[in-house]
Amino acid sequence: KAFLLTILASGGSLGTSGNKCKASQKCEALFLTLTFIFSSCFVLTETKHGGSKNGKKEGLSGSSFFTWFMVIALLGVWTSVAVVWFELVDYEEVLGKLGIYDADGDGDFDVEDAKVLLGKYKCRWNDLYHLVEVINCLLNLLAKKKKKPKLLNKFDKTIKAELDAAEKLRKKGKVEEALRAFEALVNQYPQSPRARYGKAQSEDDLAEKMRSNEMLQQAINTYDEVVSLPNVPSDLIKLSLKREADRQQFLGRMRGSLVTLQKLVQLFPSETSFKNDLGVGYLLIGDNSNAKKVYEEVLSLAPDDGFAKVHYGFILKAENKIAESIPYLQEGLESGDPGTDDGRFYFHLGDALQRMGDKEAYKWYELGYQRGHFASVWQRSLYNVKGLKAQPWWTARETGYTELVKALEKNWKLIRDEGLAVMDKKRSLFLPEDENLREKGDWSQFTLWQQGRKNENACKSVPKTCALLERFPEATGCRRGQIKYSIMHPGTHVWPHTGPTNCRLRMHLGLVIPKEGCRIRCAQENRDWEEGKVLIFDDSFEHEVWQDAESYRLIFIVDVWHPELTAQQRRTLPAI
Repeated sequence: KAFLLTILASGGSLGTSGNKCKASQKCEALFLTLTFIFSSCFVLTETKHGGSKNGKKEGLSGSSFFTWFMVIALLGVWTSVAVVWFELVDYEEVLGKLGIYDADGDGDFDVEDAKVLLGKYKCRWNDLYHLVEVINCLLNLLAKKKKKPKLLNKFDKTIKAELDAAEKLRKKGKVEEALRAFEALVNQYPQSPRARYGKAQSEDDLAEKMRSNEMLQQAINTYDEVVSLPNVPSDLIKLSLKREADRQQFLGRMRGSLVTLQKLVQLFPSETSFKNDLGVGYLLIGDNSNAKKVYEEVLSLAPDDGFAKVHYGFILKAENKIAESIPYLQEGLESGDPGTDDGRFYFHLGDALQRMGDKEAYKWYELGYQRGHFASVWQRSLYNVKGLKAQPWWTARETGYTELVKALEKNWKLIRDEGLAVMDKKRSLFLPEDENLREKGDWSQFTLWQQGRKNENACKSVPKTCALLERFPEATGCRRGQIKYSIMHPGTHVWPHTGPTNCRLRMHLGLVIPKEGCRIRCAQENRDWEEGKVLIFDDSFEHEVWQDAESYRLIFIVDVWHPELTAQQRRTLPAI
């Protein structure tokens, strides 16, 4: 077992060259574990054979021990090279699953975790049974071998040297030369699937280098041509169609990607991973109904498929089937399957548990934070810019937007009166909140700006308010926010929730505020609104609202860019 773990550890360090910094620490942890096991085996051997009637030890001699140690070490090194060369182990998956031994709560199995693991056994030199059980768990991860795909048909094997020469150029980053080499091979051998696939990959690489959508479309077309050729190996069909679908999604051609994924599923109906991808394809076009059918089919074939579980749970929660969604989300995350360690699933599992009144929610938020998905347990937005100042409540001075705050507070009655006039119209322009954030009650909004775009028709109803705001581009130009009136009637409770991004701050101007019964919590602090005063908070932190007054509450909401964002970031960040 020590020998096999040597292979795992040294192979892991060799097999993750693209992620050396992260992998080396994990492999050091595994070597620490190995060192302890080997020492334990040696001490056990000495204890078992060390005592005789004449008082001499009959254990391994120093030279014998050294010889065996060198044999095992050399075998470990050479075997690990072979393991990596033939790609027998998916080390990213192995190292990911070691997260269950994460003792220090940083989201990874690293040196400190190995020390804790070893500490559990440091006094048990003569009883390795429990330690062997732990090692068995690690070794079982190696059971699933990663096979090298077969990309050559009978004909392509006869021109392998030429194909390899072109591929070598591509792997060296000589993209233009590689493309010319593969184009020449395609012209010379038009029925060669591997040459055509190499051409597609080279076009794909060149598109990235040139940042050219036109070249990327050419690559997509070539991937599609590969599949239409005769005698294409199954593995090559899979790789071509998967990459074609991925590149179509990159270009925003979701329906084209869906057709490609459907073709994959038709060709390989027993491969649940392609069905899982198809389910994602349906979700990307908002077709939750068909996505749900796909994941139901996957789970009927593979009940323990973690990827299908988290996505099926996600869909159930979107249908407001909160209690039903929880076991699927939880079991899917616990599976550790590829594609499940995603902030959205921690977010929605925690939210579902909160709505059921289960305090386990914060355990999952904590784990999401440890995994690097959330900025903190309280700040759980998913579309973030790193390094921005993070605090739940802000003052006007801290934001730097003092002129905007002064203008809002000085003109609060004007803003209020225009809002009340809209409310008094027979056909109300206020629309019910539609994000499923209410536990109960009546909450409606009237939006003037959304994602940095002005609603011209809405502004005709409140022209003075809109004219006032035009002076403040930090608000009207905030493409990750809104400007709107918000009315909430008595008996309303808004679930604890977080906004989508840390790139904005939210201002609330009190317009009509009952004397008591209305409050807002952001993180762990409650505050009350006041008429004519602005509250400022970061809505990427968890917040919750109660309206238990005897009359309605009306406020004016203004989102502004986070003050630490640069002008370049404000121009280029995609809208939310």
